[in-house]
This record gives sequence, C-alpha cells and structure tokens, in this order.
Amino acid sequence: MQLKPAAEQVVVVLGASSGVGREVALRFADRGAKVVVAARSEPGLTSLVQGIEARGGAAAHAVCDVADPAQVEGVAHTAASTFGRIDTWVNVAAASVYARFEDTTPEEFRRVTEVNYLGQVHGALAALPHLRRAGQGTLIAISSVESIVSLPLHSAYAASKHAVEGMVAALRRDLLAEGVPVSVTSVQPATINTPFFNNSLNKMDVKPKGPPPVYQPGVVAECVFYAAEHPVRDLYAGGAARMMAVFQMLAPGTGRRRPRAARDPGRAHRRAGAGWRPRCAVRAEHPRQPHGGRFQCSRPPRQPLHPAADPPACPGPCCRAAARNAAAAGPPRTALGTRPNQRR
Repeated sequence: MQLKPAAEQVVVVLGASSGVGREVALRFADRGAKVVVAARSEPGLTSLVQGIEARGGAAAHAVCDVADPAQVEGVAHTAASTFGRIDTWVNVAAASVYARFEDTTPEEFRRVTEVNYLGQVHGALAALPHLRRAGQGTLIAISSVESIVSLPLHSAYAASKHAVEGMVAALRRDLLAEGVPVSVTSVQPATINTPFFNNSLNKMDVKPKGPPPVYQPGVVAECVFYAAEHPVRDLYAGGAARMMAVFQMLAPGTGRRRPRAARDPGRAHRRAGAGWRPRCAVRAEHPRQPHGGRFQCSRPPRQPLHPAADPPACPGPCCRAAARNAAAAGPPRTALGTRPNQRR
C-alpha cells in the first residue's frame, strides 16, 4: 500500500483543541497538509486555526462531541466540502476518571466509554466512506499503553482502551479481507505531558499523574505523522510504553504483587518499636542481597584459624554470627568423618 506524502493530504483530527491533538494538527500543517480540527472547545479550535493560518497553512474547524455520531458525521462533511476529500483521519479525543472501581458510578463508566470507545467507532464510521472514495487513506486511533497494562484507580479508562484495541484489530482484518487500501494504525502512548490529568474527573485526595517517565506531545505527533505516510499496525509512543508491553507479555505477574507496606501496614511500626536494625551494619561496603528469603551479607564469611587470631572482616551481626558458628564447630572434619589428628 502506497500512501500519499503528508504535503498532499487532507487530515482530520478529532480532539485537537489541546494536548496531543493540537500538536498533531500543528505538525501536519507545518508539513504542508490541509487540516480540519474538531473538539468541544470552540475557543481552543479558533486559536489553533489562527495559528495554522499565521504559519501559512490551510485549516478549518468544527465544534464536535465525539459521543454524538451526527456531530462526527458533520466533521467529515465539513472536511469533504472544504477540501474535497479526506486522506487521514486521527481520533484523539479521550476522557478519564481517577477513582477506585467501587467509587466509579455507572454514569461515569458510560461517559468514558462513549468518548474513548464509541468516539473511535463514530470517527471510523464517518471516515471510512470518504477514505474508500479517495482510493486510499489512513485511519489512526490514539489508544494507550493501558490497553495492554491496566493501571490501578483507572478502571473505566483502561476498559475503554481495551475495547478500542479490539475494535481496531477487527476493523483492520475486515479491510484486509476486502482488499480495501486503507491503513489502520493504533498508537499507544506512555505518560504524556498534556492537560489530560487536569481535565480528568478526580476522586482521589491527590492530583493524578501517570507513571514516569513523562514524554512531550511531540513524541505522539511524530508517530502519527509516520503512520500517515507508512502503513503500520501498532506504534508505541515512548520507550516506556514498549517496556511496559514487554513486561506484561514476559512477566505478567510483576505488576500484580502488592507492596509489603500494603500487605502489612503495621510491620514498620512493630519493627521500629522492637529496635530492629538491618542485618548488616556496613551497608555501603556490603550491599544486601536476597538469599533464602532473608537478607545476608554479600561477602561470604571466612573460616577462621582461631577466633582470636583471625576475627571476621565484617563487623555486621550476620558475619559475627557466622564467625561464632564456625568457631563453635571447631576444625573441619576429614572425608572419613574424623578430626585431622584423631585415630579411629
């Protein structure tokens, strides 16, 4: 499948008023593409179009809530009537709720699903007739690494992104079976520095944030731009996204273990009250290593010639105990089970 260069394309971006969508629109406009942007915030769209035109680009905008299929159809009609066709369609719009599963209401689950999943469905249904008519094109879904690795306190969002991946995979196979020259790409970003966390509904006591490292929106925009010119199935925006996906495939149980503090909240208090101290006092010289479920000194204790003549090198309690045990055992036995100077 041979796709057009970006400079010859008409690109539609849903969810373009801020964050990743805005960066994607600016990236295509800078490369010479004609851009149609849509979102719920008309002031954000107006400023974006003015910025594109100030750079010498061509752009149009339409106010749209992706949860309403009629409004999404209107965006496709605006693009076709303004620029004559659609070559690339990018679905970026997303909503989120940060809360425990039991604290998330059915209405909140429904709204997140309508925006994140059904918004992608509405966009694909509106774009496909125009992409077929153009003879080729690209449909790009901005998904998330949470479509592979679900994070806590984010059940509604993770569920919607899993649904997006299932829909995209099935649509891709449908088009391949029919021989339609339309590329379907899923972009899975890691944590991106956007207003997404500020705009999310938050039921926690602290401000939500994603797992580090945090990438800039340009990382996702570059993936989208590459997918518009090259047929590709999946792209990870950020090395952390690929790493999380690999860990989920190779060691899926890694992220399921509860921290020790969560398993036993009073453990630290009890140990502090009992005067507990690390097993090895010289931690800088002897890093602790797990051995048999307990931490021991990394340097193996030496067999002393005599407890007084050859003290243990490590002053830590683990090495002192090993030295006492070796001294109490006496000289090593021979292979016959006798001491060196003892006759049978």
